[in-house]
Formats: sequence, structure tokens, C-alpha cells
Amino acid sequence: MGNTSCHKDGSVKNRRDYKRESRHGRDKKSDKDISKSEDDAWKTLTIKLSRHDNKMLYEELRSWLGTPYQYAGNTKGKGADCSGMVMEVYKKVYNKQLERNSAMIYENNCKTIDRENLREGDLVFFITGKSGRISHVGIYLKEGKFVHASSSRGVMVSDLQDKYWREHYAASGRVK
Repeated sequence: MGNTSCHKDGSVKNRRDYKRESRHGRDKKSDKDISKSEDDAWKTLTIKLSRHDNKMLYEELRSWLGTPYQYAGNTKGKGADCSGMVMEVYKKVYNKQLERNSAMIYENNCKTIDRENLREGDLVFFITGKSGRISHVGIYLKEGKFVHASSSRGVMVSDLQDKYWREHYAASGRVK
């Protein structure tokens, strides 16, 4: 059973079995090998990219996959929580500084958007604890997939249609 929240807020966390979520381990290739074959380069994300996709975003997120969970961490490969990973990805890909907490990112850095209007790079927010407050954030890709730092599995790709994420979904936001 895994703790689903990425922030400790003193409340008892919802727990669930992660058998349905697929973990995509970090590719052992170096960053220089990534361009070897475009199809191979994106297999870890299980998403076929088109020429219109932000490949810099996908490459950066791909490089985070498999990073272990670490509360208050924001270091690729070493350890990160959800907001730490999101904050670092946004700094590198979009040159934007975000808040360090999921709820504050939503409140201060985002314009709320409808779930149906999600585009790659938008943020998805979840309420995973009993506080009733946003406590988890991920970066939307496409085809219902998003990248986040799971407290039990580390940085991974999940599907918004999975029962757990549907039940805990709070909002979507586009960074201002």
C-alpha cells in the first residue's frame, strides 16, 4: 500500500494499491543517446509524439522518470516530491518560477481551466489527504497521461482515467 500524497500535512493519508499504475523506470541511456531514434526516445512515456509536441518538455520529464520520492526534494535522479519536480521542470523548460507547494502553485501561479481543455504542460491537481486541500500536482502530457512524483513509486506516468485519480482530481491549471 502506498501513500499517495506528496506533502505531509499532519492528516492521515489515503492509501491505495498501485498495481494498476504502471511504473516506467528511468532509461539507462545517457542524454546523448536519446536522439538515437525518435520512436525509441519516447517509449518510456508510452506516448507517440507528433511534430507539434513540445519535445523539450517530454525529454525533460522523461529524464525525471524513476527519480525516487523524497519529501521536500527537488533533485532529478536523487529525490523529489511532486511540487519539487514540477517546480524544477517549469524552471528548465519554460523559464518560470513556481511556488514550492502544490496548493500554492494552484492558487498563485495558475489560471483554472476545464479538464477538457488540458494541453501538454498544464498542471493537474489532486486532493489526496483528509485536509480537503490540494496536496498533489502533476504535469499533463496528452492522451490522459500525466507525470508526477508518487510517494510510494517515485516519478512516474499515470492516467487521469484511473479510478484513484478520477476520485481525487481537484482542478486543472494553466501556468500564467
